Amino acid sequence: MEYVTAVPHPRTEAAGPARAGRRSLAVALLSGALGAAVALLATRQRWSEGTATVAGGSFPLTARGSDVTGVPAALAIVGLAALVAVFAVRRAGRLAVSALLALSGLGIVTAALVGASDSSALDEKAAQASGDTSATVASFSHTAWPYVAAVGGLLILLAGLLALRYGRLWPAMSGRYERDGAPRPRRAAAPVDPDRPEDIWKALDRGEDPTGADPA
Repeated sequence: MEYVTAVPHPRTEAAGPARAGRRSLAVALLSGALGAAVALLATRQRWSEGTATVAGGSFPLTARGSDVTGVPAALAIVGLAALVAVFAVRRAGRLAVSALLALSGLGIVTAALVGASDSSALDEKAAQASGDTSATVASFSHTAWPYVAAVGGLLILLAGLLALRYGRLWPAMSGRYERDGAPRPRRAAAPVDPDRPEDIWKALDRGEDPTGADPA
């Protein structure tokens, strides 16, 4: 007679977190890299436009995202660096880098939304064109690119939140040295079997004497 037990198998219990770690890692890498690329691309596009009036009439003015604010581009680079650094640190360091990644995304979103209604860059161009420091731009409007930059920030923010939640399940870069700086002990070479030519060749490649004789 067979009995059915409700106790889960250890392998089944371990498979759940491992699967969640792999999925979250893939999503975080994709969203973080894509978000940084989108934010950098958006800052190079036209964010706002308007007209300036001078003695000879009026002419159009435009301002790119980098003219309005440099925050999204700078934080996109910081976020991309933090995304890579997540795998170089562990425990408390990983939490700190993950928080920096999330804050970079949040900062991009905030700066992009504020920049969508900022006319200071166009006002400065209007003052330069008219020669009047008090001149301001007229018919101010903005494009959709500030919101595209905000979407990029949201993707970076998502990567940071995933790193905070699942980062402990992600792999870390392997190092040659332990934490105390001491090199890891090398494995002792297997004894050479004189009847196996491949063992003799491997010993010669390592600079060892396959005969085991002491040097004179």
